[in-house]
Amino acid sequence: MSERKVLNKYYPPDFDPSKIPKLKLPKDRQYVVRLMAPFNMRCKTCGEYIYKGKKFNARKETVQNELYMGLPIFRFYIKCTRCLAEITFKTDPENTDYAMEHGATRNFQAEKLIEEEEKKIQREREEEELNNPMKVLENRTRDSKMEMEVLENLQELKELNQRQAQVDFESMLEEYKELEKRQKEKEQEEDERETKEMLDRALVKRLRDSDSDSDSDSDQEETNRKEQQNKNAALKPTDILTTKEGADIKGSSTGVKRQKVESWERSVGGLGGKSALGSLVVRKKPAATTATVQQPTAVGQTASSKTAETSATATAGSSQPVVVQNGSSLSLLGAYSDSDDSNSD
Repeated sequence: MSERKVLNKYYPPDFDPSKIPKLKLPKDRQYVVRLMAPFNMRCKTCGEYIYKGKKFNARKETVQNELYMGLPIFRFYIKCTRCLAEITFKTDPENTDYAMEHGATRNFQAEKLIEEEEKKIQREREEEELNNPMKVLENRTRDSKMEMEVLENLQELKELNQRQAQVDFESMLEEYKELEKRQKEKEQEEDERETKEMLDRALVKRLRDSDSDSDSDSDQEETNRKEQQNKNAALKPTDILTTKEGADIKGSSTGVKRQKVESWERSVGGLGGKSALGSLVVRKKPAATTATVQQPTAVGQTASSKTAETSATATAGSSQPVVVQNGSSLSLLGAYSDSDDSNSD
């Protein structure tokens, strides 16, 4: 078996390459190539936009009887992506571009149209100057005048740039920053001053309020102390046991003492009034002959009690507390009880 990968092929000694038959292919034959759209275009049939760079499977052929400096020109056939209409364009080696030929219109070619118009004007001008010497002089005069205007405009621009170049933008920015900083400091100082004034006003007001409160409290305490001294000077500790008016003067602050007095009066009886002790007093009868030794004593005690009652009535009328002169109320009660025993005997 022969080798599958051979490097040298065998040529017989009588090999003649001219005798090999050649294929005769047509010159306008077409090839299928893969390309991208060279420019933006719009289909004339359906109005579909085909953007630059879109890929197509195109057919390529050589344009017959059309060369540019010995370079062949190729034509490409593509189909619209929407309506499948055929679109053709070809190469333009003169302008290093592509030229639309059939089936679509090229978009965004304003710059190209302007360049073509300028070239056309230049060509016409050259043709006129070739046959008319006066036209050449006019064109030269116009060109020189235009050049002078351009130079003047350029000089003005240079002066303007120099004027702007003299301005130091860094110093301007520094001055603006410094001004802004001073303004902020001033605002901060004003805020601090206003805050301090508000605090001072609040402190003065608080001190005034505290002084007025302390003065009113001291005045109230002094008044209460004087009233208490007057009450203590007018009343005695034993007045609550001898008069009912003394208990009423105390008011609600002496409710407990008043309750004690009331309970005492319910159990024993009132000791400061004449009507309360009138039932306990027994008058001595003049016809009594069976008086004992204790009767004079009882009579003396009765007289002393009447004297005390008279003095109590007098002091009550003069709006002063009742004062018992001869002994305590319990001693008087004991004397009254002794008189009752003597009378019963």
